[in-house]
Amino acid sequence: MTEREGAALPRVVGLGGAVWLGLGSILGTGVFVSLGVAAGVAGPGLLWAVVLAALLALANGLSSAQLAAAHPVSGGTYEYGHRLLNPSVGFAAGWMFLAAKSASAATAALGCAGYLLHTLGLTDDVRVRVPVALGFVALLAVLVAGGLRRSNVVNGVVVTATVTALVAFVAFGMAAAGPGAFDPGLVVPGLRAALAKPASLFHATALMFVAYTGYGRIATLGEEVHEPSRTIPLAVVVTLGLSLLLYASVAATALATVGAGAFASATSEAAAPLEVVARSLGRRWLPGLVGVSAIGAMAGVLLNLLLGLSRVVLAMARRGELPAPLSRLDSEGRGPTRAVWAVALVIAGLTLLGDVRVTWSFSAFTVLVYYGVTNLAALRLPPADRRFPRWIAVAGLLSCFALAFFVPRPIWVAGLALLLVGFGVRAVLRARGSAPPAPDAG
Repeated sequence: MTEREGAALPRVVGLGGAVWLGLGSILGTGVFVSLGVAAGVAGPGLLWAVVLAALLALANGLSSAQLAAAHPVSGGTYEYGHRLLNPSVGFAAGWMFLAAKSASAATAALGCAGYLLHTLGLTDDVRVRVPVALGFVALLAVLVAGGLRRSNVVNGVVVTATVTALVAFVAFGMAAAGPGAFDPGLVVPGLRAALAKPASLFHATALMFVAYTGYGRIATLGEEVHEPSRTIPLAVVVTLGLSLLLYASVAATALATVGAGAFASATSEAAAPLEVVARSLGRRWLPGLVGVSAIGAMAGVLLNLLLGLSRVVLAMARRGELPAPLSRLDSEGRGPTRAVWAVALVIAGLTLLGDVRVTWSFSAFTVLVYYGVTNLAALRLPPADRRFPRWIAVAGLLSCFALAFFVPRPIWVAGLALLLVGFGVRAVLRARGSAPPAPDAG
């Protein structure tokens, strides 16, 4: 190992930087699309789904943080499963991660297309939206394959623009709705609706949980932050708190101004719900600001997912759990070009579904299974590596696996079928000896 290879990354990220990076990974498809998807399920109970999903995300975020502190390796729960549970569980986590984030990326691509078409005043029909979304996937895949990364400076600009647009949306929405439209005018009827249809509430909670899962980006900063054992958990809590505040404020504004039904319809028909709501607020410039911010935020999400997914594909191919050619770097050794294009093809295939409700629901099921494994791995940490009470991981584990089956039956059946396909592929590859498996224990 050379001196450069063995050197640690400089600890230059403080609490504020970690929070801003976390927000950059969270604020995107979740706020600009998934709120409308969840409104179509929970109706006025949307606000309660937002809160419950934040609590689940907090439990999972703390489990992820202590795992990252104990095992600072790339690969996330895929690696934790291999090291702390067994190779099959690790593979299941990796396979579900690929499925979940590919579906999230497809949702982001469709959302980008919907907001672009609406912002430009063009026809937003699914026959137009899907080709535009595929164009976003292809363009960003070319850029990622060419070595593009999302810098911290760009992330800061995008987050600032996104927060500015959301604050403006909430401020003018509150002014348009009037003070009487809000608490308890939203909270109490929402609670009644949630209690009347608990299955819908839990379904919407599963959908909203995906909107918070960018907190995993913070857990990967162990080598770059000051006092990681203190900073990472605190950054997770602060980031989720700010995200909850923004999500709840935006959801309340949409419910108070246009109602749950119209909010949900804007999502299914246009894939650009906040832009549609902004048009009703009487500020000519606001829809454009919301639209441009949404496109920038979701394009950033798509870029990050292409980067992250390609690296997981690379790790799995090196273990012999995906085809060996996907483990090869480009001719200059800069990146896994084949893995990038493989991921882009999967995302493109899911984009062809054309419906953000389907892609987001599939992402919800698979990501809940993934984080269920995260909590299971956290329970296997030895006492010396445990930073939080075991009941937090237990609560996360039970909640993830329970909520996963509140999504529509065709979605979770398809998810389980995909998992079986994954194990079949793994068995074939191992039988053929496509690549020597890496050690399973750290």
